[in-house]
Amino acid sequence: MNYVLFDSDVRTALLPFTHTRPVGDIRIGILTIREKWEKYLGLTTTTITAAHLEEKYPMVEMEENILINASFCPTAALVDMVKKLAKNEAIFKGEDVIAFYTTDQQEEVNFDSYTQFEFEEELIQIKNTWDIFSNNGKAIQQDYELVTEDRTSEPIPAGVQVLNKENIFIEVGAEILFATLNASEGPIYIGKNAQIMEGASIRGPFAMGENSVLKMGAKIYKDTTLGPYCKIGGEVSNAVIFGYSSKGHDGYLGNSVIGEWCNIGAGTSTSNLKNNYAEVKLWDYETGRFAKTGLQFCGLMMGDHSKCAINTMFNTGTVIGVSANIFGSGFPRNFVPSYSWGGAAGFVTFQMVKVYEVVIAVMQRKSLTFEEIDQKILDAVFEETKQYRTY
Repeated sequence: MNYVLFDSDVRTALLPFTHTRPVGDIRIGILTIREKWEKYLGLTTTTITAAHLEEKYPMVEMEENILINASFCPTAALVDMVKKLAKNEAIFKGEDVIAFYTTDQQEEVNFDSYTQFEFEEELIQIKNTWDIFSNNGKAIQQDYELVTEDRTSEPIPAGVQVLNKENIFIEVGAEILFATLNASEGPIYIGKNAQIMEGASIRGPFAMGENSVLKMGAKIYKDTTLGPYCKIGGEVSNAVIFGYSSKGHDGYLGNSVIGEWCNIGAGTSTSNLKNNYAEVKLWDYETGRFAKTGLQFCGLMMGDHSKCAINTMFNTGTVIGVSANIFGSGFPRNFVPSYSWGGAAGFVTFQMVKVYEVVIAVMQRKSLTFEEIDQKILDAVFEETKQYRTY
């Protein structure tokens, strides 16, 4: 069977992260949503996504296909149900379709003609950006069970202080020096060749991707994920960092989501609670205004390739687009459009030739190349987001 992940109608609500990736490539827990589905299915998947992403994430259609709503994280029970789908059958969760059978001969899908099965068990669904960090602890637990099943952890090194060591899994090549790992409230997963330096303190649930680094004295609270090739210091709580991003120094990051190739300057801190304890509002790309989240705690949403200078201060519920560069004293506005250069004193447009220079330099530090296909994506996002830049 051929399995295809589709973005569904949540894509706009998941901006700025879906400017540069399909919904299925959002990281939550240990793995991305695509990686979860592929591990359960034992097969690769392709994608139906926005036009400017299709070249990098193409869709492969065969005679028989199962289309899967990428906003849903899989479970063993759901995958078993998906694998059994036959012609004119679909799985729903309330009003939302999870998966359905289709053929290459079908020109349209009319669910009224389908046999509809309701999935009764609880599922993690990512419908808003804040769902990523809000559900991260639960997702880490699910992924931990999936990734470590029937496997044996590398031994915990001498000198490392641990609580509930049975709930800690260390991959090959990881290095941990005189750190504290507290897995009493949830699992701790340390990826291949990751490094935890002296004095770091970690509370689970926590996930750390391959080749990531936790610096000396880092304080990491529960429900936090560091994707691959991250470098993190200071204090982090209930945050998801997709990968290839750095917060290398002191400062607080909480209830936040950070994309790939971001850099957070030394001393930068995010507010995640309003002074009056009121509900946090976030910029809504669909309505073009700030919308209620239903949350009391919500920090920073930062899109791919964005950077901030030392001692930057972010207000509660700040949204930063793609390839923004923020610096200067004072609080920048709560919504900074993609390709903005400046801070509280004002912004100008970050021109693409300068964007390329930064991206190339940053990727070279990881021995990676800025490909033409990625340049096309950034160019398309620049055009798509120009309506928000009034400068």
